[in-house]
Amino acid sequence: MSGPVGARLVLATHNAHKVGELRAILAPLLPGLDERAVVGARDVAAPEPVEDGVTFAQNALLKARALVAFTGLPAVADDSGLAVDVLGGAPGIFSARWAGRHGDDAANLELLVAQLADIRDPHRGARFVCAAALVTPDGFEHVEEGALVGTLATAPRGAGGFGYDPLLVPTGETRTCAELAPDEKNAISHRGQAFRALAPYVVRVLAPGAGG
Repeated sequence: MSGPVGARLVLATHNAHKVGELRAILAPLLPGLDERAVVGARDVAAPEPVEDGVTFAQNALLKARALVAFTGLPAVADDSGLAVDVLGGAPGIFSARWAGRHGDDAANLELLVAQLADIRDPHRGARFVCAAALVTPDGFEHVEEGALVGTLATAPRGAGGFGYDPLLVPTGETRTCAELAPDEKNAISHRGQAFRALAPYVVRVLAPGAGG
């Protein structure tokens, strides 16, 4: 199966905002890139694979490989989560289902706040981590990672963002990620870092010779 007419790259997400984010990162590197060249998994009706990797990078590669196999097009996928220092890097790859049910942000936040209730400020270090993978039909694979480092607030603050955004206060900030404006968060986000690092490799796939 192939993607929509004009599609040259598929991003493993059903979130239109993530597709727009990748297009925005690629735009200055590929002037004149048709926005239809980068589409999401929903646009190609791709099934979601089981994410059974044990690292962010493994899960990102797993998702990208599945998309390549399904569409025959180059694919980009990311996997991300929160790594808490005092928990040895947990929740990590289990971030979305830390409280037992996938995607229950409120329950995940409540459990993490309870687990860290007795942890003093100097030991509340944490980071958002993202691995972004590019896989092509000819077997080329490349992974880049980004991290947003900070500390965890003692209670959720802010109405923006999602997931653990109401808890993480980026280094140098007094506001949580959920209290930042979207453009402020995107400028420092772990996913933005990973996608920007991966972008030159994507450019070489979309426009050979243009990426340097």
